[in-house]
Amino acid sequence: MSDDATQQLIDSAQRTFTLELDALAQLKDRLDASFASACKTLLSVEGRVIVTGMGKSGHIANKIAATLASTGTPAFYVHPGEASHGDMGMITSKDTVLALSNSGKTQEIVSLLPLLKRLGITLIAMTGNPDSTLAKAADVHLYAGADSEACPLDLAPTSSTTAALVMGDALAIALLEARGFTAEDFAFSHPGGALGKKLLLKVEDVMVSGDDIPRVRPSATLAEALMEITAKGLGMTTVSDTDNQLLGVFTDGDLRRALEKRPDINEQPIDAVMSTQVKTIAPDTLAAEALHHMEHNRISALVVCDATGQICGVVQLLGLLRAGLA
Repeated sequence: MSDDATQQLIDSAQRTFTLELDALAQLKDRLDASFASACKTLLSVEGRVIVTGMGKSGHIANKIAATLASTGTPAFYVHPGEASHGDMGMITSKDTVLALSNSGKTQEIVSLLPLLKRLGITLIAMTGNPDSTLAKAADVHLYAGADSEACPLDLAPTSSTTAALVMGDALAIALLEARGFTAEDFAFSHPGGALGKKLLLKVEDVMVSGDDIPRVRPSATLAEALMEITAKGLGMTTVSDTDNQLLGVFTDGDLRRALEKRPDINEQPIDAVMSTQVKTIAPDTLAAEALHHMEHNRISALVVCDATGQICGVVQLLGLLRAGLA
């Protein structure tokens, strides 16, 4: 491909960016009280928000429904054509319909208007034609049009679909902020994602507990501690009294320092070589916080203790990594 042909492609892309950015700038300038009215309507919905649209508007509507649902506004997409053939049964009188149509004349949506009115359903229309059938039938109309499409033929929905998508995002974010929706709320609707794990997974969910906790008494010998470390496979052991109170830990690093003094491992008591400055963490702490502590302090395990200092478990760096926190 010649340099001229390459530049023509880049110029085409830049024209598209410019036209769509212009459409968004105009959309921003036209924003009025109807937007606030739409938000108040959606905030007061007793049921769900039903988002509908045909063709390219349908794809945008589907995305808007997904964004609303993941940010605290119960919503789902209904295909207008399918609604005329049974899916109207998915819509109740407690719902609100958000209908997208750039022309405002899409037949599949217009044909639903008598049914929506009969059910007494509040209708929010998002169109590029305030004088259209859909706009006039709506309880609230949101203008989301564009003066021209980025398509040089002014036919393929481009600028208009971008405007509708951004208007949908603006609705979702305004509703999110009005509800005080938090990152933890977002995580509950995304439990399988990285954010969900960071905000929902707690130390108690991933720690080693019960008989799997490596532990010895302070009177145990170095040899006995090494046997416990080997048996439990965590590279360390806790040292506790008879009431399960944490007294210290003995790690691989402590072992290297102890061996430099050439002790008799069958005679050396563990309390003479253990570390007493132990970093601990509570079981209800977020696992992501435990990971941060380990990385910051360059350690591979934390002892989990309750408010009374009793040992509940051990959380290991490898276990956090296996849980998908990094």
